[in-house]
Amino acid sequence: MMIKCHFSRLAGEKKAKVQDVANATGIHRNTLTKLYRETTGGIDFETIEKLCNFFNCRVGDLLEYIPEDEAGKAQEAPQPNHRVKA
Repeated sequence: MMIKCHFSRLAGEKKAKVQDVANATGIHRNTLTKLYRETTGGIDFETIEKLCNFFNCRVGDLLEYIPEDEAGKAQEAPQPNHRVKA
């Protein structure tokens, strides 16, 4: 199972910088940076509510559930072969 956060896409669509969102919502910049980079371990309801209010979106626009079989397929996708010639 994987939860994908679309904060970076929503911010890009609104042309909002992380600092702009932090100033408008009161959410700490470090929290937003972790959401932007998708490195956070979790998100609380208050943060979700503030982000949905800021972006005028629904929770499903911000967060997406990806079932385990689909998440595994994305991780197992073949990587390009970048061999260095000696």
